[in-house]
Amino acid sequence: MKARRDILKGASLLPLGAILANPALAKMVADEVAMQSLTLPSGRTVKAAVARPDSTMAPSVLLIHEWWGLNDQIKTVAADFAKQGYLAVAVDLYSSKVGTTPDEAKQYMQSVKADEATETLQGWAEWAKSQKETTDKLGTIGWCFGGGWSLNASIATPVDATIIYYGNVAREAAALKALKGPVQGHFATKDKWINKEMVAGFKAEMQKAGQPAPETYWYEADHAFANPSGGRFDAEDAQLAWRRSMDFFKAHLS
Repeated sequence: MKARRDILKGASLLPLGAILANPALAKMVADEVAMQSLTLPSGRTVKAAVARPDSTMAPSVLLIHEWWGLNDQIKTVAADFAKQGYLAVAVDLYSSKVGTTPDEAKQYMQSVKADEATETLQGWAEWAKSQKETTDKLGTIGWCFGGGWSLNASIATPVDATIIYYGNVAREAAALKALKGPVQGHFATKDKWINKEMVAGFKAEMQKAGQPAPETYWYEADHAFANPSGGRFDAEDAQLAWRRSMDFFKAHLS
């Protein structure tokens, strides 16, 4: 037990990238993040991994996982958010299932019902802001599948800042009018799905909706470049995107 505590203490001094680069260490950190259940008005019970900061009166962040599900990587990112002074709520949209192959991940992703996912995210947003240690400031962040749902969550419930990592942003102005806070997006030039045409369309629809232009960044990388467990990981671009994300939340959630 003491050895574990010593390892975790040492991990608290490491940058996020160094922890994620070590699967065993990431699992150890992820295992320290508590799972929380929430019963929604519909009667469904949903779960999230919740990492609490040491400070009080902290802003909140909803994290939405990639198509793999709520795995150790996302829980570790939640732990890092808590270390930075946020109440981090990593929402599970797959009912505890985690994909280990692309086929599994695709199956789980396609099984998500939009109305249920929206209710889940709304419920956790309300829960986060109701906690005694939080302020009324809330942001959302997601990757890939979760990037699109980060935007959906911000459309469905008022938030103060939205971050999208290579997520589907094909939305019409009528929906985007509901946004209450600024949007930041991180995209990859080699991504054949979330491409420049889609992002340009998103910007045009944001303008039609009377919204501020989204803050967008392009990286000479491929889809999922911020995921250290995948073959497309780009450490330099991932670090730069993370710094920009932290600066964005600090500016709009503090």
